[in-house]
Formats: sequence, C-alpha cells, structure tokens
Amino acid sequence: MTLSNQNHLFSIPDEVTYLNIASLSPSFKAVEQAGLDAVLQKSKPYTIPVSDFFDPVTELKGLFSKLIDNDEPERIASIPSVSYGIATVTNNIKLNPNDEILVIEEQFPSNIYAWKKLANKYDAKLVTIASPNLKVNNAKQWNLDILDAITSKTAVVALGNIHWSNGTVFNLKAIREKTNTHNALLIIDGSQTIGAVHFSIKEIEPDALICAGYKWLFGPYGCGYAYYGSYFDHGESIEDNWANRMHSEKLSDLTNYEEQYKPFANRYAVGESGDFIYVKMQIEALKQIIKWTPESIQAYCRSISFEATQQLITLGCQIEHPDYRTHHLFGVKLPENIDVKTLKTALQQQQIFVSFRGKFIRISCHLFNTEKDFIKLVDCIKSVIK
Repeated sequence: MTLSNQNHLFSIPDEVTYLNIASLSPSFKAVEQAGLDAVLQKSKPYTIPVSDFFDPVTELKGLFSKLIDNDEPERIASIPSVSYGIATVTNNIKLNPNDEILVIEEQFPSNIYAWKKLANKYDAKLVTIASPNLKVNNAKQWNLDILDAITSKTAVVALGNIHWSNGTVFNLKAIREKTNTHNALLIIDGSQTIGAVHFSIKEIEPDALICAGYKWLFGPYGCGYAYYGSYFDHGESIEDNWANRMHSEKLSDLTNYEEQYKPFANRYAVGESGDFIYVKMQIEALKQIIKWTPESIQAYCRSISFEATQQLITLGCQIEHPDYRTHHLFGVKLPENIDVKTLKTALQQQQIFVSFRGKFIRISCHLFNTEKDFIKLVDCIKSVIK
C-alpha cells in the first residue's frame, strides 16, 4: 500500500517542522477525541459498566498482537513504562557468577539500569558491545561484533532492534539464532520501531518484547506494552493486583481470594491496566497504525527523506548506509565545521524540532511530514556551516 501525506489527521501548525516523534508523538485527532470522550465519561461513572474494566483491555491486546504478528494475545501485558517491563524480566532471571549480559553502547537507560542491578546481584558481567565508529559499513561490522560476543558465557542479550539514537538496524534473526545455540535469552526493546517497522513475533521469537506506547504507537505518555514468551509463563510479578487473578470479572466475589493467575502474561499487567481514558486512546491509535501498516509508513518516510540525506552527506555529514538503518529514525553526525550551539539556535528560531543524542542529530519523521520539511532542515544546517 502506498500512503500519501496524512497531515490532515493531525493538528500540527504549518509553521512547525516536527521531526522528533522518537521523543514524543503528537496525537492524531481521533486519539485526541477518544481521550476527551473518555474524560467526559469519567464525570459520569454510573455510565461505565463493569465490563469496561476488562473488555477494552482485551481489545487492546488483540490489536497489539496483530501489529506484532502474535497469535496469543494473552502473552501481552499492559505496562506503564519500559522500565516496568524490564523490571519484570529481570525479576524472573537467575544467573550464575560470571554469566554475561550483552548490551549495546549508549543503550537507553531504562534498558541498562536493571541489567546492572541484576549483574551485581549474581556477580555476573554486563558486557557492552561498542560501535566500531567506522565511516563506512559501521552497522555491518557492529552486527558482526555482536554475534562474535555471544558465547557459552552469554545468559542474556538485551537490546533494541535499532539503536535509539541513530537508527542502526541490528540483525535480530541472526542474533536470535546465535542466542538459541547458547541457550541465552533475547530481550528486545521495541520502543523506537514497533508501529513504524515490520516486526514479527513468529519470525524472531524473542523471550520478551518491551515497548513504550507514546512514540510510534501514538498513545499517551505513561502507557506501554510487553510481550512475554514461554520462559516467563510461571514467573513472579512485581506487584499483585486484583484484576490479574482468575475470576476477577466477578466483582461481587473479590474477597473470595484467588491464588491462581490468569494465564500467560496477565500476571504481569500493571495495576489499573483497564484505565478508562488511556486504553480508549490506545485503541484508536493502534487501529489507525494497523490500517496504515508499518511497512507503508517506513516506505513513506524513505520517500520524503532520501534526497535530503544525500544532500547532508554532500555537506560533510555522516549518515549510515540506507540498507543498514531505518528511515523513520536516523542519526546525522555533524561535520566539524558546524557550531552546534549556533545550529540549535537556528533550529529553534525556525521551529524545527529534532533531538540531539550524543554525537548525532536524531531525525524522526512520520506521515504528517513532507519532503518540504527536510528541505527546510537542510537549508537550516547549510546556513550555519562555517
């Protein structure tokens, strides 16, 4: 499916060039309206049936499952953040001394701190696979280095399927194959890809997929999703809430305390996961993303950004080869002859919104952007080159 620009579904002013969805997505109008309707309904709680504690969550898990090619919606848990989902994972892993947990250089902190704590707990080692920092074929070599680092000592590989600051793609199929060889777990942070890049649980078979919901999934800040594979079927949750137990739909019988959890990942859902406002917003968002399809979103982002990336390279910027990075999110390493402070001022004056991450400008676009947005960005960068 070939998509056209969808700016009419958003409320972004013409003078604003928003290339920062990797930080926080704008709501499209249907999500905004779903939130407003839900807020108004909360003013009349007598209109909210008991089924609203459960049925919308079931629908939401079904939609997210469809998006990630998962046939078992009960393996999905509603979570408030990536750190919550990762904490659930580390709470259910036991290591041996000198076991290794592999992570990526400059990985997002929510997918680092918990692993450091786990390594310290069991006297294991956190091994960071650094970027080779090559001008050519950096992503290719980085992937080879990751595969070489997976050995019999490896207990866990925890990474995003791209690097969150520059869009470098990691070869999850090859990584999964190598982890299977060594009986290591594969834990994926999909926050910067799910919704904008094709992903299949059936193809990758991760042990867990954790995903923030307020970026490429267009949900409100404070929502997320977690897929837990069979390794976690009988684990311990980090909290105990009433809705995760069997027969919790019978509110009149809640004091008949139930020891048994609902099957699979239900035990890991955050308390009050049936949030009457957030869930309805999330449902509208996922419906639209499924209609667009991640593959078509990725193709659209490539079509509006490709020419600009070639111009930026001509100006002396470094950008990963398009075969080894994503197009909805990518990093631009600036040339030495640019004063970053001056560039930040120019971007602010022209209402161009990007992120600065380490040595990179992180550019992230979507269907509300056009090729003109990238022309504006390139012209701004040109204006501050010495």
